[in-house]
This record gives sequence, structure tokens and C-alpha cells, in this order.
Amino acid sequence: MSTNTAPNRYQNDAGMIALDLFSGAGGLSCGLEMAGFTPILANEIEPVYADTYKKNHPHTEVVVDDIRSVCERNLKKTLGLKVGELDLLAGGPPCQGFSINAPIRTLDDARNHLFKDYLRVAQILKPKAILIENVTGIVSLGKGTVVEQIYKELEGMGYSVAHRILFAGHYGVPQMRFRTVFLAVKGKGREIEFPQPLYNASAVANFTGAKELCINVPPLLAQTLKPHTSVWDAISDLPEIEPGNTEGSFKYPTKPQSSYQKSLRKGSKQIENHVCSRLGKVNLERLKHIPQGGSWRDIPFDLLPAGLKRARRSDHTKRYGRLHPEGLCSTILTKCDPHWGSFFHPTQDRVISVREAARIQSFPDKYVFHGSVTQQYEQVGNAVPPLMAKALGEAIINMIGYSNEQKQKRFG
Repeated sequence: MSTNTAPNRYQNDAGMIALDLFSGAGGLSCGLEMAGFTPILANEIEPVYADTYKKNHPHTEVVVDDIRSVCERNLKKTLGLKVGELDLLAGGPPCQGFSINAPIRTLDDARNHLFKDYLRVAQILKPKAILIENVTGIVSLGKGTVVEQIYKELEGMGYSVAHRILFAGHYGVPQMRFRTVFLAVKGKGREIEFPQPLYNASAVANFTGAKELCINVPPLLAQTLKPHTSVWDAISDLPEIEPGNTEGSFKYPTKPQSSYQKSLRKGSKQIENHVCSRLGKVNLERLKHIPQGGSWRDIPFDLLPAGLKRARRSDHTKRYGRLHPEGLCSTILTKCDPHWGSFFHPTQDRVISVREAARIQSFPDKYVFHGSVTQQYEQVGNAVPPLMAKALGEAIINMIGYSNEQKQKRFG
């Protein structure tokens, strides 16, 4: 893209500017803002998710459309950003067209236009840094072809690239969540820095292969880290609720019970989205037999679902689990369905609420989710945990950040 003659609306803003593509409800933007970035544009194709983003990021332009509209209409005409002026392009484009069994796997597959268009935005704006967040399985897709193609594309644009699998618990998130993160910075031969663990949290990786991409914490280093954030650190101050009640708004019944709660309650006057789905009669009966930290193994055989009656005791370790107050939560999914993980509340006979899931994802309480209860769970489950995004944002700023003198020169 040639130098754009449109006025840059952000030239007097001394913050670092970012675009968030495939933004969902905005977990990535939320964390990047904590780190010091200003998201100036977000793109999300689902209207309800975009509505949540808009209401929580009122100063960010939100394009509710296919990513191709972002490429053509907004970047060239509306934003007026010059080549190289954007600090960070961030997002998690899906790789739909990479089948493990496909004989030929490239980004040219028509089903990968979302990923290709994400990279086209990078080609148009040539940001100082690029962040790509995705599932751990992207590493093994196409026997590594996806990773090779990402490196090929970004290195061809003049970027240094690296990728790691990060564990959310290392950054204060009370959850067993692993995600693949690619970081790229402009310039050949640049060293890529990933955020180092801050919390002594551990979990068994829920994926096969690529363990070497994880950041390991040696025993001596572990002693210097903060204790892991527990489920109870996250949710113990929230009031009891009746499943199926759609009200969702409550006054805080107590003062914060942990530093984590104190941090997430900043700027919030009351609790929102504290709602959960009802359990069926059979699940309520199963739940009677499950202690804190227990799972499907504690359910009498005649009450087990048909599939679990055939399972080995070593399989499906977290299904129908009741959370242990001092432990970590299963990976928050788009449905807090007990069939897929430990989503039963530690002390109440119900699944965790949308707000409890949001707390476990590290969303601040002032972040309110819109849409139906089902859509709220989806938005929380699909999000990047803000505290992990914050750690990534801080690492990126360390790589590309400006001194005060450079800020004054840039922004005047």
C-alpha cells in the first residue's frame, strides 16, 4: 500500500496502537489495553459478539463484517494509517482448510481465505509487530505445514518469527489453558521474547506432541514465583444463585476475598452476568456423588452416561468434575457442559455461571457480556484470557517500545 494521504486520527495519541482481527468479545484487546496498547479497530463477523466488544471498548471502531471489508474499506480509507505506523496487528485467524489427511496443505486453500486475509492486512500495513493466537493443534496440523506456511509468509514480508505454546496459569489465570502464540517483529534476525512465567502453576498438557514448545519452570525458579491463582481466589466472593434465573445482576455481598478479586472488581459497581443453565434431573443425581476435585469416576456405574460406562478409568480425566477450590479450572469452553470438563461449582449443585467463567478467564467485572446466556458462555469460552494477553502485550512493548524521547518525536 502506498503512503495514504488520509489524515491519521491517532497521531496525537501517545499510546501504542493496535488492530484486533477476529476479536470476538474482546479478551485480547482487554489485555492489550492493560499492557498499554490502544485498539483503534476491531473486526468481528458475529453481531452479538461485536456488540459486546463495542460496549466494552466504546472508543474502538468495530467492523461487523467479513475480514475482506476490513482490508479494503477501513484500512485504506477510514484509518489513514501509513505503512509501518501501526504498532501491533493481533488476532486469531482460523485454519479451516488444513486437514491432517490432505495430501497438499498450503495457505492457498480457498477455505483459508481468513488466514490469508489476516496476512494481507499485515502486508498492507507492515506493523511493527504481529501476534497470532490459536489452538495448540495448529502446530501438528498438516504435519507442521501450517507452521511452515506462517513462517514463510511472514519472513517473506521481512519479519523475524517465533512460536511457543503458553500456559495461562503462568500469568495468573486460574485455568488449565494452553494456546499456541506466534510473535513476529519487523526486521531480520531479531530476537523474539515471550513472556516468562510469573506464577507457579502447573498442569498436564491436554495435547499430544510439541511439548518442547512449552515454557518449563525449573524447581529453583518455581520457588521465586507467586503461588498459582486458584478457583476460590477467583469466585469465592460471588453470591449463591439459582440455576435458570436470568436476572444476573447482584450487589457484592462481601469485600474482596483475594488480591485477584480486588483487582478484577476495580471500576465495577455490581456483579453482572451471574447466571447459569439448569441441570437435568440425571445430572443433579450424578452431582450428589461427586466431591470437590472428583469426577465421573465417583458416579455410581448405573448413573454414568453410556459412553463413560465403556471408558477406561484413565480416560476423560476431567469429565463431570466438581472444581476443587484450591485447584485450577478446566479450560473454559464455549459451553460449560459437565460432559466435557470440570464445570460443577465447588460448593453449589450447579455449573459455574457466566461471570464465574469470566472470572476464571481473568475478565474484569466491569466487562459485561451481551446476548443470550448461551451466547455469553460462547463469548467467554472463545476469548483470550486478558491476563495472558496483557503479558504478551508487555513482552511486545519490550521488543518494539518507545522511549519517552522517541514518543515525543513520533507524536509531537
